Amino acid sequence: MYRRQFMSLAAAATTLSVPAFAQGEPWPNKPIRILVGFPGGSTPDMSARAIAEPLSHALGQPVIVDNKPGASGNIAADAVAKAIDDHTLGVVINGNLTSSKTLYPKLAYDPARDFSYLSLLTTAPLILVAPANVPGGAAFFEEARRQGDKWNYGSVGAGSVGHLGMELLKARVPGLQAVHVPYNGNPAVVGALIGGQVQMALIPPGVAMPQIKGGKLQAIGLTTSGRSALVPELPSLAQEGVKDFNLEVWTALIGPANLSATTRQRISAALGTVMKSADVRQRMFQQGWQAVGTSPEGLAQRVRLETTLLDGIIKSRGIKID
Repeated sequence: MYRRQFMSLAAAATTLSVPAFAQGEPWPNKPIRILVGFPGGSTPDMSARAIAEPLSHALGQPVIVDNKPGASGNIAADAVAKAIDDHTLGVVINGNLTSSKTLYPKLAYDPARDFSYLSLLTTAPLILVAPANVPGGAAFFEEARRQGDKWNYGSVGAGSVGHLGMELLKARVPGLQAVHVPYNGNPAVVGALIGGQVQMALIPPGVAMPQIKGGKLQAIGLTTSGRSALVPELPSLAQEGVKDFNLEVWTALIGPANLSATTRQRISAALGTVMKSADVRQRMFQQGWQAVGTSPEGLAQRVRLETTLLDGIIKSRGIKID
């Protein structure tokens, strides 16, 4: 009898010492953090904030956006990879999952192994823009070839999608030799274009269109194979004679690799509803982005294809970041 009582008390004590989540308490059981590796007002920040409130309603817990800028988003991405609390997610850009591993040999995380891919969130084409006073359309490329390395192109930094995209464009357009000039953010790139310090750049529609509509810049074409619903009035670069060139900027929701299958399924189901919301889609559209929402497998496939593309251009053009 005494032995049975002792065993019962021991079992009760063991139960009390086990964390609630280990006993199968429904997830989530505390606030969820979404880490963003860029400052407030950046594209990934806007994506995270667009989904935070509706995702909170869907999951029944607060969803907090936590900005941890630095190292092109890699600091926050590394924090997500190392998270062990089952309640830390991240919104990242293309490069954190595709080109960072090749660009940064000492990268602290492995994009292929250290994350749970949850969903693609937003996409947008880039617009090849130029100052208003240079030739437009197909004549732009004729003039660019003629100018050779006397012309420059701007980007928001070495290894950015704008930088890698321009190097890919140079590989697709024989004779294009424009020299890279990095800047600290798209506003500085726009200023350099208007001021004539650079003659071209690849910029998201949300940044480029106000300047294009104001007559300060001109659009040469989109980095997609066809037109985009975001800017239906603009032609694609394919229509200007550029072959095999298709590149977008995008954001995605990820978690650490150790997220349980149940948790991943819960997030995927909730996010599927959120990304179909008319309010969320309209908010993202007004910011210059198309809301997407994909399966984890869809995001993984996107990452694999783009990694192969960008890895090739990084190695063939000898791009390195110290």
